[in-house]
Amino acid sequence: MNTKIIKYSALVFSALFFLNSCNSKKEETVTQEIEPKVETFLLAKEKLTTELRLPAELTGFQQVDLYAKVSSFVKTLKVDIGSKVKKGQLLIVLEAPEISSQVAAAESRLKSMEAIYATSKSTYNRLYETSKVEGTISKNDLEMASGKKNSDYAQYQAAIAAHKEISIMRGYLEIRAPFDGVVAARNVNLGTFVGPAGKGSDLPLLTIQEQSKLRLAVSVPELYTGYLHPGDEMSFNVKSLPETFTAKITRMSGALDLKLRSERVEMDVHNTKGNLLPGMVAEVLLPLNAKDSTFVVPKSAVVSSAEGIYVVKVVNHKATRVDIKKGREIEDKIEIFGDLTPNDKLVKIASEETKEGDVINE
Repeated sequence: MNTKIIKYSALVFSALFFLNSCNSKKEETVTQEIEPKVETFLLAKEKLTTELRLPAELTGFQQVDLYAKVSSFVKTLKVDIGSKVKKGQLLIVLEAPEISSQVAAAESRLKSMEAIYATSKSTYNRLYETSKVEGTISKNDLEMASGKKNSDYAQYQAAIAAHKEISIMRGYLEIRAPFDGVVAARNVNLGTFVGPAGKGSDLPLLTIQEQSKLRLAVSVPELYTGYLHPGDEMSFNVKSLPETFTAKITRMSGALDLKLRSERVEMDVHNTKGNLLPGMVAEVLLPLNAKDSTFVVPKSAVVSSAEGIYVVKVVNHKATRVDIKKGREIEDKIEIFGDLTPNDKLVKIASEETKEGDVINE
């Protein structure tokens, strides 16, 4: 009887052990099925080529506001808005009667001093020739004649300088074009009083612009300045014209604007057709070509959180956060900089839920 009971108990324990083993295996299987696999990739370098669209402004290659140097009235106006002018062309004639009187007085004094100097010079020359005969002319008389000649010469030179000065002032009554261009603005009419000070100097007489060649200026943010160099070609367009124009970077300021934290970049545009106008707003397409290869990853691999910006690196099947700095972005890719090396294994779709040291099931 006891033997039967022992055998029965053994069978019951065996059955229970078998059932427990099956349950454990099922739990392990369920656990393995629940743990998701994490997609990873190997870090590699590549050259990221992007384009940047920025607003820009077209201005005349040269532009000047013309003012009156002397107080006067507008006597003749030879051009108007839109007039094409050549370098040295007479644009405005001004009238100042007092300057004409000063010129006449200066000319009269110049002729008077020229005659006085000619007389004293002739007198000195005659005395000098006579003094060669001993005892005819005293040494004192010769020295006095020489002094008179030198004094008259100095006054003659002063008269020449005064005449030249007033002649220059008279020249200011003629306003001429400093370069080839177009009259962009006119603020005077016939008889208008103009001058270097007072109400007559509020506005320029004329504004001249060189429009056959234009400047295209754009402010490039600090992040992208290192990708641009003189000679780089870019394209741009304006809203009023359907065509696309091209230009090359000619000048870079080499410094950042303190307010905008951007660098001024200028391109020269040859406006041969004359369809581009100063003051137009353009949209510039700047190519940003990197010199060297950099690390480029999917945007999903970068985590931006309150703790910082980082990627999740897999080392021995465990998660390690690596702080990075972001660079340029294009479509679904982003340029990153940090303590990384080629072929590092990174999590492709990273999140804040992944903690330092978590096991990564690849």
